[in-house]
Amino acid sequence: MTFPLGAPLLDACVLGVLTRGDAYGYSLTQRMKEEVELSESTLYPVLRRLQQAGCLNVYDRPYQGRNRRYYAITPVGRTLLSGYREAWAEYRGQIERLLFAEESGEGGGDHDKG
Repeated sequence: MTFPLGAPLLDACVLGVLTRGDAYGYSLTQRMKEEVELSESTLYPVLRRLQQAGCLNVYDRPYQGRNRRYYAITPVGRTLLSGYREAWAEYRGQIERLLFAEESGEGGGDHDKG
């Protein structure tokens, strides 16, 4: 089972990958596909949105007679990623409390009363 990635989570994942180094579109897609289901057609709108928001710098480099477009995270992108990481930690904790409440003995619930 896979959970769909909404726009903010996709943005956060792209920024997280780019903290490891600049990447061109195809290589970025491949890195993300190692962990989540994703198509290039999904990724490029995310890259454009992040670029327009000032989170990414874009530059071209020649490769085998063609140009590859590379994406690099900016200080604005790093700040946004920091906020996403904090929000994710809080959200993850909330979801885990819901998913694992029975195992930890939390929640009580009325379903045991008879």
